[in-house]
Amino acid sequence: MSDLLALADRIVGQARAGEQVEVFLGRSHHTEVKVFDGAVESLSSADTQGVGVRVIVDGRQGFAYAASLDEAIVAETLDEARDNAGFGTVDEHLGLAAPDGVAPADLDLFRPELADFPTARKVEMALELERAVRAADPRIRGVESAEYGDSMSESALASTEGIRATTRRSGCSIVASAMAGEGTSTMTGSGYSVARTPEDLDLAKAVKDASEKSTRLLGARKPASRRLTVLLDPSVSASFLGLLSSGLSASSVIKGRSLFADRQGEAVAVPFLTLVDDPTEPLAWGAGRYDAEGLASRRNVLIADGVLQGFLHNTYTGRRCNQPSNASAVRGGYRSTPGAGSRALSLAPGDRSQEQLMADVGTGLLVQSVTGLHSGANPISGDFSVGVEGLLFRDGAPAEPVREATIASTLQRMLLDLVAVGGDREWLPGGAAGLTLVIADVQLSGS
Repeated sequence: MSDLLALADRIVGQARAGEQVEVFLGRSHHTEVKVFDGAVESLSSADTQGVGVRVIVDGRQGFAYAASLDEAIVAETLDEARDNAGFGTVDEHLGLAAPDGVAPADLDLFRPELADFPTARKVEMALELERAVRAADPRIRGVESAEYGDSMSESALASTEGIRATTRRSGCSIVASAMAGEGTSTMTGSGYSVARTPEDLDLAKAVKDASEKSTRLLGARKPASRRLTVLLDPSVSASFLGLLSSGLSASSVIKGRSLFADRQGEAVAVPFLTLVDDPTEPLAWGAGRYDAEGLASRRNVLIADGVLQGFLHNTYTGRRCNQPSNASAVRGGYRSTPGAGSRALSLAPGDRSQEQLMADVGTGLLVQSVTGLHSGANPISGDFSVGVEGLLFRDGAPAEPVREATIASTLQRMLLDLVAVGGDREWLPGGAAGLTLVIADVQLSGS
């Protein structure tokens, strides 16, 4: 990474008087293996690298990027960003982040040994996963997909304001989708495991989840419509938190696209709910020592005991709202400028397992998967209506599986109708952790 930072420093050193210049450099390596029916379906390995440059001068911003780390091309990218700034709209709030004195967390997110892990072993892991899923239950008719993937990335950022930051991380995953059947009925279910190195992947967990999620839905039918209590499986609740996260971005608030706008200091959820974004948590997939503007990551409490505390700010939104950045800048790599958003969102967990919560509730629906989340859930209005598959339960015990059903409420109502939070927190790929959530008085629509 030292070579990336040295290059960023050299380009920043070319800034002209009155210019603010930020240089972001990144490179990564990705591997993906897909197998089907005992043979390799595809194997790909790719390297990407590039630079993104921001120039701010006289209240105007210019941005340019290039898919190269050649110093001459990086210098040309600076010139292009400089030219683009001349066409920008004047905005008095534009400006680069400045060091704020917060020390970065000591996070160990990179495993160099991943680079030496043999490709043949990656293929064998995918094949082993497929074999194990197929053998897990006699009702499994086939494996729709079995995959292994990994990535290693590093980046550096430097600016005329004194920011100098480097980040590197590694990760890998296995995922399988099982097809289970009885008679003419066929259902699918997926399982996966993520880790920093292949040795830490949990194949048994991935196999168990894929097998159980596919077989327990066999015979599923459209349920009768009613209002009932639902349990959201951790994978589903992580998606639910993802919906909330957009409304907690100060960018959404400024644009009038947040259901939490003008509600800071108000009770927006039940008193036992606390929601934080903490990219200093090493178990979080989105963990990192710095945000996308080079400020040290920190733990931000967004909702405490049900009361909205504030929003996720980068430098720009902070200036718009007369608040400092809370190191919540995010970006999609060197091709984009920083926005404001979450990286490691999680609820404070409870102390009950999913089985215990099911027993506590007695009668309800365990939601195993959802469809139409992006079309059926509106993070601006809060309207929530999505397709679901899952398992009805009575007297705390599993009953009939259901499919072709929808559940409906609003995000605002669901936060206030929350009954319990499980103790089964699981850090998943993406920007949120999952755990079992129990929500009362949800409309189930079926037949």
